[in-house]
Amino acid sequence: MKKYGRTFHLPTSPGVGSDDKIIQDLTYLQGTDEVVFTEKMDGENTTIFAGGCHARSPDSGYHASRDWMKAFAAGISPSLSGDERIVGEYLFAKHSVAYDDLPSYFLGFAWIVDNEVQGWDETLGRFEELGVKPVPALQRGRFDDVAIRSVLDLLDLENQEGFVVRPVSSFFENDMATHVAKYVREGHVQSDTHWTKAEIVKNGLRRDS
Repeated sequence: MKKYGRTFHLPTSPGVGSDDKIIQDLTYLQGTDEVVFTEKMDGENTTIFAGGCHARSPDSGYHASRDWMKAFAAGISPSLSGDERIVGEYLFAKHSVAYDDLPSYFLGFAWIVDNEVQGWDETLGRFEELGVKPVPALQRGRFDDVAIRSVLDLLDLENQEGFVVRPVSSFFENDMATHVAKYVREGHVQSDTHWTKAEIVKNGLRRDS
């Protein structure tokens, strides 16, 4: 089991917390041919691997809200090789954003093979094979201030957390600090009580899910 790497905040992200990190070098994102902006979903970072699944910290322990995730992962894990991981947001329990029209409680955003985060298009193909729904893609193209403004215009930051940007091409996990970044809305966390300590409030699935 391997913990998924940290995603740093963009310098303009208003939701930087005291324990968050800000990306210091935008050279790669600005110079790469194409990036994809995806919606930052307000869930629990979760990894599916050949032996099951775990939250971002492999030793995170039991929580009643994770029962659905374990059952879902049981249907995916047998199809994964030992060097494959599927990473995504687990959205069964409401955190600070409520969802009522999810296509699934697990939305994938990364397919990792041998410590290499696979290209976005290849990732979508693998997700389709496995029956994994992806996080919503907002925009593809160059990474610059104009693109960021365009993506922010697509978001309702009263009801959405923000966005994540990554190259469309593959990259190594060790390069995440310069290849992936996020923008989180101001005052994103709405409660002093961590969601794992509060009563479980389920998010909603769309009717055809």
